[in-house]
This record gives sequence, structure tokens and C-alpha cells, in this order.
Amino acid sequence: MTGSTNIGFEGADFYTSTDVSSTLFANCCGRQLYQWWEKLGRRSPFVVLEQGAGRGDLARGIQSWVEQEATDFHNALDYRLEDIGTGQDVLASKKSESSTVSPGQSSASRVNMRGGDDTAQAPSVILSNELVDAFPVHIVETQHAQLYEIYVDVQDGRLCEVLGEPSSAEVATYLDSYKIPWSQFGDGWRAEINLAALRWIRRTARLLRRGYILTIDYGDRARALYSRARHHGTLACYFQHQMNERPLARPGEQDITAHVNFSALINEGRRQGLRLHKFTTQRLWLESLGIREELEQRRLRDFAESVTARASDRGQVALLQWYDLRQRVAALTDPTGMGNFKVLVLRR
Repeated sequence: MTGSTNIGFEGADFYTSTDVSSTLFANCCGRQLYQWWEKLGRRSPFVVLEQGAGRGDLARGIQSWVEQEATDFHNALDYRLEDIGTGQDVLASKKSESSTVSPGQSSASRVNMRGGDDTAQAPSVILSNELVDAFPVHIVETQHAQLYEIYVDVQDGRLCEVLGEPSSAEVATYLDSYKIPWSQFGDGWRAEINLAALRWIRRTARLLRRGYILTIDYGDRARALYSRARHHGTLACYFQHQMNERPLARPGEQDITAHVNFSALINEGRRQGLRLHKFTTQRLWLESLGIREELEQRRLRDFAESVTARASDRGQVALLQWYDLRQRVAALTDPTGMGNFKVLVLRR
């Protein structure tokens, strides 16, 4: 929710799946795109639009895999970037173009960022990785079985929270629309309401004529997300890899995120004419795309000296490098961490 958040490792506020193991994660994404290219009739150009691309690491990784492993697909692939108001630099290359819009901004003129709006130039795949969690949210709190919205005020020169009536009917009725029994959860129960996510999926659906929308993020379906157990909600702040629960601290300097209500994306997608194609975890999705098989291939190909010459300096270096890569893949697929991120695929 900030405009100057750093992504990555050194000097960064948080890291994504791409940062943890950029090559193998991107390779899995590349294989998924290749499969969809074949299912959609190997169309050319095959336009892929990555939203919230940040520094462009995922784009570079995917394009590198395509160049090395799928030359026929490489000739058809037209990979484009769009930064959704994140303030991050994006990759600029001959086959990657970028624009910046807000989550709900109309983008009819951006369907084809190279001019014209014919069907051949419309995206076949629109993907995002840990984008929706960063959209601004409304926060609500229950008091005496009533729902209030939390606002930010200034008192004695300091930022503080104050309760008030919900800012709109959409906020007031949001939880009820998912049959969440919030009035039974007790005083002080909090939840985040991401209306920007609804505007984003409406806008994104308008861009897609035939193909897939791939969204990877942390969150869950509404009934699991908005539960008595999550008494304080899911809002989290990150500053230089350290998590805190003080959203009013360091205004504009730290990253603020909230878990994604995937029920909202699925339901709104259906209203926009999209169909639910897949909803799974990142662990299962990556495993279905061969991440463990590729890890074993890398061990045999790149780190053989960790076995054949383990006692040598070169063998020890190879062993340490192999352990590092294995740990990164373990982090991506950890069912208690990144492996429990959700992967949503909608199709038209």
C-alpha cells in the first residue's frame, strides 16, 4: 500500500516467491504459459500481460526459460508489463512494454499497448504475483454487535484510529454478502475489506477476450478468512523484512498488506463472464508443473561435484550451493508458509 516499497533482499521491505527462487519459480510459470498456449491453439502473437511486475524479475525469468526450452513458443510470445500503481521500476525490453494504472482505472485504451484493439492483440493470459494483497483496504471492527469502520485521524499531532459509520453501503454489507456471522465474534473483532480487488478484477476481465487470468497471492476463501479465530484480522506491515502490526508507524515507508478474499475474486469474476478453472495452493501448483523434477535435474547437472568431489573445495562449494537451492524450493513449497499461498485461475 505504499508507493516506494522495496522488493527483494538487501535493503528491501519484503520478498516474494520470485525473490526466493527466481529461476525455478519462473520456469514453472513458463511451463504453465506454454501449456495454455497449446490449449489456445498456439496462437501468434500470444500476448501475456503481467500486472504489478515490479522490477521485472519474473518476466526476465519466464522469457529466459522460453528462449532456452521452447523456441517455437518464443517466436509467438509477446510479453508485456503493467505496473498497477506500485511505484516499482519495470522491465523495458524489445518484447516487454509497460504502463501504470490504478487498480480500478479504465483501460480500454490499453488492451493493445502497441496500437489498435483487434482480438489478436488482446491478452491471452493476464498474470499477477502477490499484487492484490497490496491494494488499499477498508478495516472494520465490531462493537456491541455493530459494525464500524476504522478511520485515521490526527490528535495532538499524532496519527490515531477512530471508529465511525461505514464509509459506504458496499463496505457495510460486504461481510453479509459472504454470510459471515461477524456479530457473533465479539467486541474488537476486525476484518479487512478490499474493494479495490473488485475493481481490479472487473477491469482485468474486460481486458480478456479468450484465455486465462492467473493470480498468485496469500489469502483464502471468505469463510476461512473471516473467522472468529482471526480476531485481529490479517493486516501486516513489513519494514526491512521485519513484520509489525503498526500501520500508522513510518507512513509511506513500510509495506502494508492484507490477505486476499479469493471468494470475492471468484464471485466477481463470474459476474464478469469468467469461469473458475483452478483454485489450489502454490505448493500443489508448482509440483504439478515439475518443480521437484527440475530440482533433481539441477542437482545431477549443476551440482554433481557435491557427490563426486565432495572433499575438494569445488565439491564443498557445489554442496553449499545445492543446499541453498534446495532450501529455497522448500520455502516455496512449505505448506505452513509460501506453499500455502493460493493460486487462482479464471478462464473465459
